[in-house]
Amino acid sequence: MASPAERKGRILVVDDHIEMARVMADQLGDAGYTVEIAAGGKQALAAARARPPDVVVTDLRMEGVDGFDVLEGIAALDGAIPVLIMTAFGAIDSAIDAIRRGAYHYLTKPFRLDEVLLYVERALADRRLRDEHRALRRLAGERTGLATMIGRGARMNALCDLIERVAQAQAPVLIRGESGTGKELVARALHFGGPRRERPFVAVNCTALPESLLESELFGHTRGAFTGATSGRRGLFSEADGGTLFLDEIGDMAPALQAKLLRAIEEGEVRAVGADGTRTVDVRVIAASHQDLEARIKQGEFRADLYYRLNVVPVVVPPLRERREDIPQLCDHFLARARERNPAALVRRLSPEALSVLARSPWPGNVRELENVLERLVIVVGHEVVSVDDLAMHAPTLVEDATPLDRAKADLLTLRQLERDYIAWVIERCDGNKTRAAEILAIDVSTIHRRERGLQ
Repeated sequence: MASPAERKGRILVVDDHIEMARVMADQLGDAGYTVEIAAGGKQALAAARARPPDVVVTDLRMEGVDGFDVLEGIAALDGAIPVLIMTAFGAIDSAIDAIRRGAYHYLTKPFRLDEVLLYVERALADRRLRDEHRALRRLAGERTGLATMIGRGARMNALCDLIERVAQAQAPVLIRGESGTGKELVARALHFGGPRRERPFVAVNCTALPESLLESELFGHTRGAFTGATSGRRGLFSEADGGTLFLDEIGDMAPALQAKLLRAIEEGEVRAVGADGTRTVDVRVIAASHQDLEARIKQGEFRADLYYRLNVVPVVVPPLRERREDIPQLCDHFLARARERNPAALVRRLSPEALSVLARSPWPGNVRELENVLERLVIVVGHEVVSVDDLAMHAPTLVEDATPLDRAKADLLTLRQLERDYIAWVIERCDGNKTRAAEILAIDVSTIHRRERGLQ
């Protein structure tokens, strides 16, 4: 366990005038910090590699390896470590040069030791904020990236493989798929899995706004550009600068606005409504649609040139009925999320028969519909195991529309396949404990062994 001083911060003081370094180290130590002294730049870099400090305070003018070398070496080791530069009054220009190279601050000699403490505290506070920001961005990436793509079937594996490759590119992407399949989830996985992950991800639904408002939303407007424009607005392209702009339901965008969008993508420039000039932006555009865009092109409702510009990398999200093998895992995921939102709920799991019904349902609303149904069941069912009777009462169309068993094979999922996959899923949830899995399934453990050997 770290000592209180180590928790407060570890400071590396670098000065080839060792007495000066010791005086500063004593002052920092009295303030509660853990301090290490290095009598020169070479020793400082070796110490930092052995145990990276939280802050470095280094003299600028030293024999051999000077403060600039220390600054460069620390940046290569960990760019988040703040470096304070100490310099004589006559070397202010060099100190300013150090700031340009990335130093946190400079201190001119002679300085008061309380000034050193002040800037060390500020540097540590800034670093902690940056670390927290990086941790939050990393967590956001985990929660919005491939980690949220639920499913282990062939279709989902192929989709995830494609996302990993496409995420590293800069070209526009067009995501196709039915409503509720998770197109925005794919867009977020592309953004957070790529080099723009630290920059903004901005999403807009092109159906939600009329043409005039959508133009202003995308490109911004100047004050007085139209009635009600009492102040200027940057627009979503500018907000997404350096990052990704996700245009959901692009097929509903008006043709006149499509032309302006095409220019923004091709030229990397946007013109705010009412503005005389343009602004350069660096934005990766990801668009999505559930519509037949090729048919809309023939009908004159969607520009062919915009379609080809967006469709550089096409990504197709399969409907749920084509990835039925993922339904047990999706159910587990959505049940857990619904229980988090409804902590008083009694529901713990689905019966095998209920799961069979869900796996054979057509799911016209796809994954979104499945999530909503499971949330409903968690809220209204008053016991631990959801049965087929519960489905018939609270989601009757699912039971009525479920694919008959004699057609299951035609739908790429036989009852035997479902039983095998469900048993394997329960065993995995029990960390490989087949006895516990048999208890949950209400069968004898010998039945599990027979199923694994392929016996009836």
